[in-house]
Amino acid sequence: MFSGIIEEAAKVIALRKEQENLHLTMECTFVDELKIDQSVAHNGVCLTVVEKTDKTYTVTAIKETLDRTNLGLLEIGSKVNLERSMLMNGRLDGHIVQGHVDQTAICTEVKEADGSWYFTFEYQFDKEMAKRGYMTVDKGSVTVNGVSLTVCNPTDNTFQVAIIPYTYEHTNFHQIKAGTVVNLEFDIIGKYVSRMMSFQ
Repeated sequence: MFSGIIEEAAKVIALRKEQENLHLTMECTFVDELKIDQSVAHNGVCLTVVEKTDKTYTVTAIKETLDRTNLGLLEIGSKVNLERSMLMNGRLDGHIVQGHVDQTAICTEVKEADGSWYFTFEYQFDKEMAKRGYMTVDKGSVTVNGVSLTVCNPTDNTFQVAIIPYTYEHTNFHQIKAGTVVNLEFDIIGKYVSRMMSFQ
C-alpha cells in the first residue's frame, strides 16, 4: 500500500533482460534503509527488492508488468519515481494507492501557467471498464507514474492535472513531454463503488 507521495526521482543505472523478465538496478539516497523482500513503487508499480549493494538495489519486472506499464521503455539514466510502502502510523497525505497499474496513457500537451504546469493525458477508453471504475472524475484522485494527483477537466478518455513547482522538480514530471507514456492507477474507492453499484 502506498500514498502517491514520491520520495525521490532516482536514476536507472542498469537494465538486464533474463528470458521475459527485466531486472532494474536503481541508485537512490535511501538504499541503506532498504532490505531484501521490501516493496518499493517504481513509477507506481509495486516491485520487490531482490538484490542490494552499498549504493544500489535491484528489482525484477515480469512480462505482464512490462506489457501493462512503461517500465519496459526505461533506459539507462531514466528517472523513476520511487516510494516505499506506507507506514500505518502516519498521515495519508496523498490517497490510497495499491501499486497496481491499470494501464498506460500518453501525454498530449504540457502547458505552462504562471509558475505551474497543466499536463493533459489520453488513455484508451473502454465503456465496460469505465462501468467498473476505470475512469477519471472531476476533482477525483488519479495516480500518474506513482504520483497522487487531482483530476481536472476529464472527458471519456482524457484528463488534466496541475503540477506545482515542487512536484515538477522532485518527480520525473520534469521529463514528461508530449508523446511520453505514463502509468495510470485509477482510484480504488471508485472501483469498489462502481462494483457495488453493479449489483443494484
